Amino acid sequence: MSVFNTHRAFRDAVEVGQDPYPVTVPPTPPAEFLVVLIPGFSQLCLSSLIDPLRIANASCGREVFRWRLVSEDGAPVESASGIGVCVAGSICEAARQISLGHLPRAVVACADRDVERRSTPDIRSLMRLCARRAVPLYGLGTGSWLLAEAGLLEDANCTIHWAKIAALTETFVSLQVSDVLFVRHQGMITCAGELAALDLALELIDQHGGSELTRTVSRVVLADNRRDGESRQTAPAGLRYSGTSDKLIKTIRIMERATEDPITLGQIARQAGISRRQIERLFQQYLATTPLRYYLGLRLAKARQLLNSTNMTVLDVAIACGFVSASHFTACFKKQYGVSPSQVRRNAGTRRMPSGVLTDTSYMAF
Repeated sequence: MSVFNTHRAFRDAVEVGQDPYPVTVPPTPPAEFLVVLIPGFSQLCLSSLIDPLRIANASCGREVFRWRLVSEDGAPVESASGIGVCVAGSICEAARQISLGHLPRAVVACADRDVERRSTPDIRSLMRLCARRAVPLYGLGTGSWLLAEAGLLEDANCTIHWAKIAALTETFVSLQVSDVLFVRHQGMITCAGELAALDLALELIDQHGGSELTRTVSRVVLADNRRDGESRQTAPAGLRYSGTSDKLIKTIRIMERATEDPITLGQIARQAGISRRQIERLFQQYLATTPLRYYLGLRLAKARQLLNSTNMTVLDVAIACGFVSASHFTACFKKQYGVSPSQVRRNAGTRRMPSGVLTDTSYMAF
């Protein structure tokens, strides 16, 4: 470790109120991550991954981790919040280094807004090169979409930010997409991004630096409640802080898994192991609505996501969300949102929020 980096690690430790170098980690080469910033990426996601690694270095006085940021053309990249981030080089330069045998520990694709239009030949070429050289690939936020576009997630278990789950599932039908924080699958990691990247960073620290270093970093970033990759991204709207029973959560999860082929309330009750009357009471008590109305809202929210995020026809969206006809779907959609599916499709480019997620979250998590 250079004198400069040693002093920087000392300074960082002091700044966060730590004793300099309190943790001893066996001397091993730094784990280097090549981070590909895609225009419109989430700064929250990037910081949630990188800052814990920086604190890990500061906590043991040497480079356990190293990272290098690159963009497609080597120019600064504008994040979803409009702030430009400088990089150390271009994708082509990074690919040349990998071709020469200078292999990073992993290549990380950090993406968020409008990922459907971000895949380019250079990005796909880099990812396929990494796959051939057995360099692990990480997809953060909506970076999973880029891995799928490159043909590297065939039949894979994976995840993506919840706002893109429906679109990813319908666009790449062979994928097994889960609503979890992060998934490991055959040398690849897909992560939902945002604060889930912090949970992934802590796992990487545990893997490369041990449990003592992980606990130290967790204390610094105030992350006492560390989550594993199997933790769910979302909670049903209105229930995250309600202290409701597990039975209602289980019932809603059953509904979420059956949006394409809706099932009856009786079938839901049997799968949940409770009576129809009990389900009706739980929905009224905690959500002030009926089970069927909530179920319809889930399907319509998925439909709106598909209209905003894919090129599927209105009929295909209707079928994917369990409607028997386009006319029935249109009537339900217009009653719910006050506009027709066709209007949403025409205005898709302007109806998205700056982060690329949907403007309506009535039946999704916050």
